[in-house]
Amino acid sequence: MDYFPVFVNLKQQNCLVVGAGEIAARKIDSLARAGAKITVIAKEISPDVAAMQATHGLILQQKTFSPEDLRDFRLVISATNDDTTNRLVADTANQQKILVNVVDNPELCSFIFPAIIDRSPIIVAVSSGGAAPVLARLLRAKIETIVPPSYGRLAALAARFRSRVQQHITTQRLRRIFWEQVFQGSVAELMFAGKEAEAEQQLQQQLDVAETTHAIGEVYLIGAGPGAADLLTFRALRLLQQADVVVYDRLVSPEILDLARRDSDKVYVGKQRQHHALPQESINILLADLAKAGKRVARLKGGDPFIFGRGGEEIETLMQQGIHFQVVPGITAASGCATYAGIPLTHRDHAQSCTFVTGHLKDDSVNLNWTQLAVPNQTIVIYMGLVGLEKICQSLIAHGSDKNLPIALVQQGTTHNQRVIIGTLSTLPAQVAEQEIKPPTLIIIGTVVTLHERLRWFEG
Repeated sequence: MDYFPVFVNLKQQNCLVVGAGEIAARKIDSLARAGAKITVIAKEISPDVAAMQATHGLILQQKTFSPEDLRDFRLVISATNDDTTNRLVADTANQQKILVNVVDNPELCSFIFPAIIDRSPIIVAVSSGGAAPVLARLLRAKIETIVPPSYGRLAALAARFRSRVQQHITTQRLRRIFWEQVFQGSVAELMFAGKEAEAEQQLQQQLDVAETTHAIGEVYLIGAGPGAADLLTFRALRLLQQADVVVYDRLVSPEILDLARRDSDKVYVGKQRQHHALPQESINILLADLAKAGKRVARLKGGDPFIFGRGGEEIETLMQQGIHFQVVPGITAASGCATYAGIPLTHRDHAQSCTFVTGHLKDDSVNLNWTQLAVPNQTIVIYMGLVGLEKICQSLIAHGSDKNLPIALVQQGTTHNQRVIIGTLSTLPAQVAEQEIKPPTLIIIGTVVTLHERLRWFEG
């Protein structure tokens, strides 16, 4: 981050604005809405700023700024057209460790003004760090449409109940769950509909019930997709952001993990060939134990949990132990990587069927039904096949596949690190051996691979 986002309490705090033109007037209005005591120094006072004197209680000083003017102020804004004055204000403020903003000059700023969505007491701020203020305003406009004013009234209702909830629900984690249910349930809907009295009555009823209940643990088996964070489903994102614990594997990208709650516990259980952070049986037990302790557990698995993700084994354990769970499908690697590589898995002229297989069996062998896989007019997608690539190609050729059959290896598909290596059954192993390949990878075999050159739309 170029700037650390904070919200400063300026109520009855002394603030200085140097300049009294149109831009200065906008900054004065923002400070006044925050409750600041504002002094304005300028050689010329515009009519707009003069009119604000009575409404905002401004102290106007019609003079040239000098370093002696800058004392006992919480922050200062310089909004003049004179570069020398702006630099003098910034230098003086920095020497005295006073927050300073010079309008339209990020280099001289120790803080910057974000684009603000005011739903008091809810405040949303959007900033580009001064790089693209117009873009920040456009993003603010988008957020304005999805955060109606009623969110402010909902927050005010929560503020009135906050002490009561703290008294009746003594555990912080249970309080968080209670408020999540309030803000996503009937209380919020009543507030959005303008029925504040009914919402307050409903909230009290929910609090009365919450005093006698305990949190029930649950597991969310979530498909994290092939890598890109914006390929998560809405349900996956919602459950991920309410989980107390996130149990994730090595195929889950850092960008997806960043979407989890900041205060959630993160448990890595990734598995690589011949190196498992935690054996599968231990993962199954871990999920059950966490849920039995009352935790809401997000089990994040790359791709789809039911396609070579061992999700079935995990929910078998949960069912045996009576644990509540939900399964959220994800975009499987075959679909995601093929799409981003511009390789259709089926095509009328090339493939009338598609077969998914794993190149890494339980006993570390690559012993597949080669006769079936060598049948023409189909697409073969091989998961975890990088290590056994040479044997896969040799076996297909030995069972009747054309040695010139097209084959693609997709590295880290759907991400900005995506690479697509195209060859044939006879050439690809040597091509891959000459390059540094970074898992995860996916192998696609069939004449559909020839469509890559024409249909590729995404460059990593």
